[in-house]
Amino acid sequence: MRFMALVYFEPGAMDHLTPEDLRLLDDATIRHDRKLRDSGHLIFASPLAALETARSLRNVDGELITMDGPYSEVKEVVGGFLLLQAESIGELTPLFEDDPILRYGRMEIRPLVVHTHSETGEGRPDFALR
Repeated sequence: MRFMALVYFEPGAMDHLTPEDLRLLDDATIRHDRKLRDSGHLIFASPLAALETARSLRNVDGELITMDGPYSEVKEVVGGFLLLQAESIGELTPLFEDDPILRYGRMEIRPLVVHTHSETGEGRPDFALR
């Protein structure tokens, strides 16, 4: 059985961190990701890019509606996660015009962020099916 853990933060929760604090946080999370991978529990992990990079999609009466940035009502919760690959977010958007799940909810697409450990140069573990 596999699980996806989605990590939520209150907006601005890390605004007080200095660039050095952020570097140390990246290093610590990369170390923790590697620990989880070494124990056989981690398949793939990555932070998401800033909220401003998101695109929300909805199907209203058979028409695909897109909105840049996040759009979330308090009553909504994340019900799934897709790992996607494309040259751009614009390339992905039309692929969901006929997605039946959009009749019942909405999808937010954001680019993933790639970090490397500042001392070792290692990135997060690569995604691999087991």
